[in-house]
Amino acid sequence: MWGGPECTLNRVGGKYFDQVCRSGHEERVEDLDRFAALGITALRYPVLWERVAPESLARPNWHWVDQRLERLFELGVRPIAGLLHHGSGPAYTSLLDPRFPTQLARFARMVAARYPWVCDYTPVNEPLTTARFSALYGLWHPHLENDRGFVRALLNQTWGVVLAMRAIREVNPAARLIQTEDCGRAFGTWRTRAQATFENHRRWLTWDLLSGTVTASHPLHRYLVANGASDAELERFCETPAPPDVVGLNYYLTSDRYLDHKLANYPTKLHGGNGQLAYADVEAVRTRAAGIVGHRDHLLEAWRRYQRPVALTEVHLACTREEQVRWLNEAWQGAQQARALGADVVAVAPWALLGSYDWDSLVTKPRGHYESGAFDVRGSEPRPTAVARAIQTLAAGGTITGPVVATAGWWHRPERLLHSSPAPLPVESAGPRPLLVVGAHGTLGRAFRRIATDRGLPVRCISRSDVDITNAAEVLRTLQAAAPWAVVNATGYVRVDAAESDSETCFGVNTVGAANLAAACRELAIPMVTYSSDLVFGGDRDCPYTEGDSPHPLSVYGASKAEAERRVLDLLPSALVIRTSAFFGPWDSSNFVVRALDTIQRGERWQAANDLVVSPTYVPDLVHATLDLLVDRESGLWHLSNVGPTTWFQFARAAALACGLRAELIEPVSAAAFGWPAPRPRYSALSSVRGKVMRSTTDALAAFAETRPQAAVAVR
Repeated sequence: MWGGPECTLNRVGGKYFDQVCRSGHEERVEDLDRFAALGITALRYPVLWERVAPESLARPNWHWVDQRLERLFELGVRPIAGLLHHGSGPAYTSLLDPRFPTQLARFARMVAARYPWVCDYTPVNEPLTTARFSALYGLWHPHLENDRGFVRALLNQTWGVVLAMRAIREVNPAARLIQTEDCGRAFGTWRTRAQATFENHRRWLTWDLLSGTVTASHPLHRYLVANGASDAELERFCETPAPPDVVGLNYYLTSDRYLDHKLANYPTKLHGGNGQLAYADVEAVRTRAAGIVGHRDHLLEAWRRYQRPVALTEVHLACTREEQVRWLNEAWQGAQQARALGADVVAVAPWALLGSYDWDSLVTKPRGHYESGAFDVRGSEPRPTAVARAIQTLAAGGTITGPVVATAGWWHRPERLLHSSPAPLPVESAGPRPLLVVGAHGTLGRAFRRIATDRGLPVRCISRSDVDITNAAEVLRTLQAAAPWAVVNATGYVRVDAAESDSETCFGVNTVGAANLAAACRELAIPMVTYSSDLVFGGDRDCPYTEGDSPHPLSVYGASKAEAERRVLDLLPSALVIRTSAFFGPWDSSNFVVRALDTIQRGERWQAANDLVVSPTYVPDLVHATLDLLVDRESGLWHLSNVGPTTWFQFARAAALACGLRAELIEPVSAAAFGWPAPRPRYSALSSVRGKVMRSTTDALAAFAETRPQAAVAVR
């Protein structure tokens, strides 16, 4: 088991995007201990030219690298030193600079001389991919969009690898080249066959050049020469090859592509072409009936082509937690299968161990979009996820089992195909143990049914007609019969004002019912989630409440939830108790936002309190975050709401603007004007010290707006 933190340091215009800084790893040497504890034996690690010598090769600063490599040595983890990771070098060079290869080699020699015990190197990660993004698609510096620029950037990087390894081996003859590259295969319609064939030859160019096989008979030799490569420089690759000691395949769900000339089947944003033929370039997983190639077949193809050790050097999926585990498990199984068929597969490397930022925009826009990995860095310290547990299990020779991997990943399910109408999966499955959701007809229950099904998690939802949660014996019998892998208590007495005169019912459902579920889950050793509220707090502050703050409820409803928290955690310390606030969502017609927007869409006015501060919570985000934490086996108190305190008045106006409605129809009033029987805290906004795992309220409102029909009353 290898691994690596996402360490891209790319340049867009004059700005560098440094993933090491963004993940916080810049300041945390102790992350290396976390990685070692996973059972990782080798770590792809950044010894990046831009970071060590940003101003001049004559003025390197080794302090950060010294400290990290020394710790890896102490931990017994072998570093695979990466010198450029989607980088174009410091500002004094570029991918098009004729001096780029020799300067990279000079830096490589400096690294080898300083760390002679380091034996494994990746001088340039994914030269072909970097050349495409930088000089063919114009996304990264130097922002070219032509074949000549692409060819020059590719040749500079690959020749730089040759010279770098030569320089390194002059210091350390035992040094090995671990050469990584994206391995995706292209498919297409009959009209795009020629382009797909070209791309399938092109995908091997990094390894072919290094192996010295780009001779006059190579399928792309003429293309390279036509776009600026000289016969002499191609010949020198053949005369002084530097074949990889390990062919490293970086494989993502987006790697395999499908080229389709039938543009009408795709949105215009996917339209493109090669200057001669227009076509859509889409993920094969979304269009091709047979789906993706898969890890096993990619490994076998690379092994048969080069007859050299192969490895999966980046395994990562930006998706929900159980899908991340499924993808890792599939990669591991694919590697085992390829080995059984004769391929010399030496490693699997879970990637982006600390997650990554802004790859949804291909690292071109600093929007803060975060994908977690083996650790989630959005809390006070990195928090291990279910991916970390899966890595540990596989590294120790174990097998990943349980409900998470009992269902195929979404890339194998019918709904993956965006341009056909596959039959939907059944809501409930008679196979794997289900997730049991108590409270089928409430806002949360309906959301859990929908989202768990979408995520491939078998789910069973039950209502009060199926079980009386105030009856402990009945609760235990129901859970025994259902045999769930986890229980979500999505039921509750939610009539805050009515509770003031009906405290017995409120406490019965919210407190006794939650405690009964906790007792039954303890008896049956089943994980449990239950929900609490921001109304457990008294509002005597002007900054968000976190998990360590003591409850001081003002209302009967708040008191019922505070007591439920105490009882549940006393009975079942492993329970996950989630405080949340101010629901809004697309599947509930009675929430505050929907009622406000429906009112102003009719041209009527809506009043909202401007003196109560809350944390709005978008229900789909809440359910997704809950499921991730449940799969991660998190426990104790968590605060989950969208980021950004706001008054009800500000919230309603923001929702109106997001949906293109007349925000001026929202009127501010004091909370006292409503005459509510139950007192509300003046300030009950929530935040978390454990991890801010939900997006901003602004982004959540934008997502909500996309679910609503076009507004009839436009902003004026």
